[in-house]
Amino acid sequence: MNRFRYFDFNGATPLLLLIARLALVALYFIFGLPKLINFSGTVQYMTMLSAPLPVLAAAISVLAEVLGAVLIAIGFFTRPIALILALYTIGTALIGHTYWRMTGDMVEPNMINFWKNISIAAAFILLIITDPGRYSLDRR
Repeated sequence: MNRFRYFDFNGATPLLLLIARLALVALYFIFGLPKLINFSGTVQYMTMLSAPLPVLAAAISVLAEVLGAVLIAIGFFTRPIALILALYTIGTALIGHTYWRMTGDMVEPNMINFWKNISIAAAFILLIITDPGRYSLDRR
């Protein structure tokens, strides 16, 4: 039975799942690659955020954003990686976008980024529920 029978879009569901996976992780790859290239700057940023163990936090950030993005894009170990990225994204929201502790001009952009992260985490959860689709290594 086709779980997507109500939303089949004339057989386009596998392609739409691929597009959704690529769109979901594009932001991670775009911002993760510079973190990898300038790893020392990433460590400094983690230190500025008062992240625990800044070198480890920077390494986790790079692994999640670069390797995690590539794995989701190609659909390899999609469900466990999506779970890891959902938890990572919630963690970054709680560490990096604490708008409730801020005042002035910093509140609004951090509130937007906090809730953006929560929305992205929800999209990863939806990916866990749906599966990566036909165009993925998980299906091979």
